[in-house]
Amino acid sequence: MKGVVVDGATSMLGLALIHECLDRNIPVLAICRADSARLDVIPQEETIEIIRCDQGEFAGLNPAVRADYDVYYHFAWGHTKQEERRKVSCQEQNIKYTIDAINLAKRLGCSRFVGAGSQAEYGRVSGMIGPDTQVNPEVAYGIAKYAAGKMAFIECESLQMECIWTRTFSVYGINDNRTTMVMYAIDKLLKGEKPVFTKAEQTWDYLYSKDAGKAFFLIGEKGISGKTYCIGKGESRPLVDYIYALRDAIEPSLALGIGEVPYSPLQVMNLQVDISHLREDTGFTPQYSFEEGIRETISWYQERYLR
Repeated sequence: MKGVVVDGATSMLGLALIHECLDRNIPVLAICRADSARLDVIPQEETIEIIRCDQGEFAGLNPAVRADYDVYYHFAWGHTKQEERRKVSCQEQNIKYTIDAINLAKRLGCSRFVGAGSQAEYGRVSGMIGPDTQVNPEVAYGIAKYAAGKMAFIECESLQMECIWTRTFSVYGINDNRTTMVMYAIDKLLKGEKPVFTKAEQTWDYLYSKDAGKAFFLIGEKGISGKTYCIGKGESRPLVDYIYALRDAIEPSLALGIGEVPYSPLQVMNLQVDISHLREDTGFTPQYSFEEGIRETISWYQERYLR
């Protein structure tokens, strides 16, 4: 790759990819919201140039850039709060913005587009989940992600661009949203408070953010156009095991409120991810155990929020 464009650049996944590119000396054009309060998390490096632009302005954006970029990564997605994910009016515009991102990629000279979809495209599934598993999204967010992916393949074909769609499962780590279960638990436990959970009987797959950044890089570099890749660790454990491991990394004697929260009506109980296509096509292999990744995440959280 000559260079990459990353929209949604201040997101956990966007930042993980940017750091992977830095490690490989690949130039990055980072596109951030005009009013982003998180610009400080983007590394100030000569190989990174930043554009501040909202998704609604992508259609009219045609910037002069100083490097050659050939791969565009689309992470930007509006209205991701839990209550907004169920609202059609919030999610439908993201489909248009995905198409706008593809056309922006074309204007920037990119020949490949990589879109960030979601496990929500599958809905509730029993057993192993892979690219060929039947999709059945149940909330507007998942439906919009699926529609955006299908439209992306069509639009890229019309523009003679390569297109790859991804479905990201549960990623945790540095720069994660503070409202996730992992971040909520870290915050509570570091303050000596008791976090509360469901019974946590779900079978779950957690991938560390640094591994996710590597996966996205390899997909852009080696992934096969026209394919959809599931991004996860490829190993599953009971969710309660992760909770205990997280707690033990802070202080094993701290109390946990497991079983004190009821399951939601549409609770996903199974995330077992088949990453064989990703591994075979790109050579991706996760490097971090959950225990290693969570220790780094806890240290980062303490440094950023509690000091």
